Amino acid sequence: MANLKKIKTRINSIISTQKITRAMKMVASAKVKKFENKVKASRPFTYELEKMFYRLLHSVDEIDTKRTQFKEPINNFPVLLKEREIRNVGLLIITSNKGLSGAFNANIVRYTLKTIAEYKEKGIGCELFIIGQKGFNALKRASEESGFKITQTYLNFPENPTSSQARLAASDMARSFVNGDIDSMEIITTRFRNMMSYSVEKWDILPLDEIEFDYTKEEYSDMEIEPGLSSVLSELVPLFISSIIFQAMLESAASELASRMTAMSAACNNAEEMINKLTIDYNKARQAMITQELTEIVGGSAVQSKNK
Repeated sequence: MANLKKIKTRINSIISTQKITRAMKMVASAKVKKFENKVKASRPFTYELEKMFYRLLHSVDEIDTKRTQFKEPINNFPVLLKEREIRNVGLLIITSNKGLSGAFNANIVRYTLKTIAEYKEKGIGCELFIIGQKGFNALKRASEESGFKITQTYLNFPENPTSSQARLAASDMARSFVNGDIDSMEIITTRFRNMMSYSVEKWDILPLDEIEFDYTKEEYSDMEIEPGLSSVLSELVPLFISSIIFQAMLESAASELASRMTAMSAACNNAEEMINKLTIDYNKARQAMITQELTEIVGGSAVQSKNK
């Protein structure tokens, strides 16, 4: 009887867990399509902005660096666009605040630690800007062993990324870049592929690398800039940096939801298998108990008949 009660309690516990995982799967399924649409809608804008930015830089022979007054470090385009020797890398790590999303956060943390180790072999230090509680928790423990620095964290960002959040992270990284604390700006995030897959990637922001676009050198010419190159670049550079970070945050949010949907679907299936197995064990134990009781009754009746 005690064994039957134990099995029944475990079945009820798994059923309760299955209800939670099924609800989380339904919520993730409902949200991931919306985020997929956001990602696909924002990709062309980010691409065209990068295209326009590189085209603008190729249209001028030299950037005027005489202007020294800027509202914020992120507007200081002469320093941000100037090539320098890379001694310290600024890495923006984008993870989630919630768990139960499979290996999503673990994959990002593993990729981050691998990247830090590769830079360390080259004699390059790393400073981390971390979005998401899960990434911070894991990397904080690892920082004591690996020796990298966590410069800034963003642990209260809501699930739905906004351009203002991206601008905040961009401003903090630009400030470190202008102050000379870091010499490059990079992002470690996930690129959303489809509902079933994503990939962990490293995106380079600064210093600028050559990017191949579908236009010819002739398009660089005959470009009129008003009110002036300095004014345009002081606004375009922050937009360029922020848009890449915002795109990375959208890709990460969609990947997280897709990973959670897949993980919760697997959890529901596993729970169903465990319930079926325990139900069979319960029925076997119950049948054995009934058989034992019948055997005892028959045996008792036989003893009474013999005594008579």
